[in-house]
Amino acid sequence: MPVIHGFDPPERFVAGTVGEPGARTFFLQARSGARIVSVALEKQQVAALAERIDELLDEVMQTDGMATVVPAVAPLGLDDTDPLEQPIEEEFRAGTMTLSWDASDERVVIEVFPFTEAAVVSPEQVGEDLEEPEPEEILLVRLAAGAARAFVKRAAQVIDAGRPSCPFCGGPIDPDGHLCVRANGFRRREPTALEE
Repeated sequence: MPVIHGFDPPERFVAGTVGEPGARTFFLQARSGARIVSVALEKQQVAALAERIDELLDEVMQTDGMATVVPAVAPLGLDDTDPLEQPIEEEFRAGTMTLSWDASDERVVIEVFPFTEAAVVSPEQVGEDLEEPEPEEILLVRLAAGAARAFVKRAAQVIDAGRPSCPFCGGPIDPDGHLCVRANGFRRREPTALEE
């Protein structure tokens, strides 16, 4: 049986980073009382999770009507701009994440499973019937709709706090500069008559 790090609901559930832009490590962190669980993950995973939570809540608003009160944006009193809780001790690195809505108690349910090499499927294995290994541990967080919107808002702020994007190519600009393929003359050129 896997170890389940359950928070129903957590006192705090946030995405945050450690390190300088360009070399940041992203974490999901849940806390209830003195118990803190930190899970490392990629920036793209944070962005995907926040986007899917927002979409899920929008779907619940449209389909459930007035039966469930889901705020359209993060309630003001739930803003969380504090840094991650210290010390940050990584429980595991996130792999698969699942997201659902539990209508019985009106909660967003987030499950985060550890990354394992065994779960990686090669192109040759796509059609095969593979058995996924049982995870050793799971982060399970159940959030009220307002807290979930607050998580989404903070996640967007954390992602945007990184390196600025180049207006020409969209790539990240490091503090010491950026070699932009579009702005530095690396354009396709027509061959000259001598080269033909």
